Amino acid sequence: MRNSSARVMIGLAVVLLFSASAFAQRGQRGGRGQAPAVSVPHDPHDLAGIWISRGQSLSSQPPPMTPWGQEQFNAHKPSYGPRAVVPAKGNDPTGKCDPLGYPRILFFGRPVEIIQLPNRILELFEWGRVLREIWTDGRELPKDPDPKWLGIAVGKWEGETFVVNSVGFDERAWIDHFGNPHSEEMLLEERYHRLDRDTLEITLTIDDPKTYTKPWVSDKQILKLQPNESIREEFCVPSEEESFNQGVRNPAGGVSNK
Repeated sequence: MRNSSARVMIGLAVVLLFSASAFAQRGQRGGRGQAPAVSVPHDPHDLAGIWISRGQSLSSQPPPMTPWGQEQFNAHKPSYGPRAVVPAKGNDPTGKCDPLGYPRILFFGRPVEIIQLPNRILELFEWGRVLREIWTDGRELPKDPDPKWLGIAVGKWEGETFVVNSVGFDERAWIDHFGNPHSEEMLLEERYHRLDRDTLEITLTIDDPKTYTKPWVSDKQILKLQPNESIREEFCVPSEEESFNQGVRNPAGGVSNK
């Protein structure tokens, strides 16, 4: 009798085990019985890591430009987008290895490493090994800053969102590779929010009355964590770029090197 009961109990256990295994497999294959994904623990106030964005611009449509902004836009000749020209006939700053500026470098398709220190957050961009400082020591933004390629940035936490405000941008840089301009009066706000361990969401707002008739609020920019990556050495070398212009870009664009 005991052996019979034991066999029944063992058989029932096997059935239950098989059923649980089959249920799990259906969930893994995306069936209706799929269990919810388990969230990996993370600290929302920890932005450290290597991240990459696949975006190429702030949004599909910038706000209307002022006459001054339109004049700058018309003078820019990008090699990408609906107004693209062959690089040899364009004037994209990257063709001369000029700094990309900010926020364009954020969307250049190269990784950025975020490093958190007690009094500042550093953004190390792979392209050009460019280092951006965001001060978190409570300082105020300067009232009349000298223009810089990356501007001057201060940041603070608002709950689980890291808010960065920047001023003092050199207007020679473009906002994106479509050639959208900005002036030295541009005020930039960024809001960083770590949605989960592997996803960082950034929203940008450009307030530049000299260039745009209203503030430009970006689409939500998504950066993904690259845990197995490292920041490589990747420079734009002027001599190499000029050689490439002479040997490839100029002939392709019908421009004589003479």
